Amino acid sequence: MSNLDTINHVAIAVTDVAAAVDWYTTNFRCQVEYQDKTWAFLEFGNIKLALVVPNQHPPHVAFTHANAESFGTLKTHRDGTRSCYVTDPAGNSVEIMDPESV
Repeated sequence: MSNLDTINHVAIAVTDVAAAVDWYTTNFRCQVEYQDKTWAFLEFGNIKLALVVPNQHPPHVAFTHANAESFGTLKTHRDGTRSCYVTDPAGNSVEIMDPESV
């Protein structure tokens, strides 16, 4: 059996972070890990969901990868994680995260 890569989170676009946090926490059992006006991080049992304002953060899927730096220069984010963004062949934003920082 092989080791499979891990999806750390999926980020979806919202226009109002507070309203989206309220909706998700009212309708689902999840915990708010972080929240400000431009994004929030919700933890579920099997994955995290990021709620992002599109002009601040691109909607994306984030993977942890042992060789994240091979995809590009890693940037340290305000939550301490390190990652870079790339695009897949269809133009979707993909975040590649250093597993040592998550």
